[in-house]
Amino acid sequence: MIRTEGLTKHYGRITAVEDVGLDVREGDVYGFLGANGSGKTTTVRMLLGLVLATSGTIEVLGRPMPSSGRAVLPLVGSMVEGPASYPGLSGRTNLALIDASGPGGDRATRAGRIDDALAQVGLEGVDKRPVRAYSLGMRQRLGLAAALLRRPRLLVLDEPTNGLDPQGIREIRQLLVDLNAAGTTVFLSSHLLAEIEQMCTRVGVLDRGRLVLQDELAHLQRPTGRTVVRTPDTDAARALLDGHVEHQEGDTIWVRADDPLALNAALVGVGVRVLELAPERRTLEDVVLEAAERSGDRR
Repeated sequence: MIRTEGLTKHYGRITAVEDVGLDVREGDVYGFLGANGSGKTTTVRMLLGLVLATSGTIEVLGRPMPSSGRAVLPLVGSMVEGPASYPGLSGRTNLALIDASGPGGDRATRAGRIDDALAQVGLEGVDKRPVRAYSLGMRQRLGLAAALLRRPRLLVLDEPTNGLDPQGIREIRQLLVDLNAAGTTVFLSSHLLAEIEQMCTRVGVLDRGRLVLQDELAHLQRPTGRTVVRTPDTDAARALLDGHVEHQEGDTIWVRADDPLALNAALVGVGVRVLELAPERRTLEDVVLEAAERSGDRR
């Protein structure tokens, strides 16, 4: 769905993006993660042909960009750097103008598509209100509605939950998951680890303009080979597991063990009270920090 090779952008002597090779596959919910200022928005703008790359190649939906923009963009819904709108016009009128001005807008189906998009983002009750009266979160929802107008094969979203309250974030997260389940590939740029971790299937991490990590989220968070055990009987547990305990904090011990079920049976069998026992998995935060440190060491 999206593939880049050697994607680089210079602004004078400043390198905003360097040698980025994205691989976004059909059916992905791809999380493009990086701190503010890491080059995420510049990358997204290049993907959509809004900014020309200094060097490198871009393919979107199997077609080169930006040269194939007229054929590709009607199949892509996007929101970059917040939604644009005419403040004095209603949300519905803004969507009608956006649909009419873009390539591939079908006038015969416009009203129905606007109704569907407004309903999907929860704005159907306020669609006739002028946008100047919208909160930041409502404007963000309107931008998402605009991205959904053409029922796209690919959604490219830059910080889509910016300005939303927790309930709104949950609703948008569920919307994106549902759209993906119905066949839409989602490319989600964000600086929020929790947002990426809760909904994405693949992750790319950008650090100071370079892609330092790209993999399946499930693979990144695979078990470490250690088991976390919480018990009030730590002394008895340590005595039984002599040589296999690698760390302890209070009533929690980390044990090098291949079979958590066998470990639990062994502990319970000698009377150790097990309050919690589970394989240890790496957090996305751990993975990202390690990748950034490795990248810094190579510079």
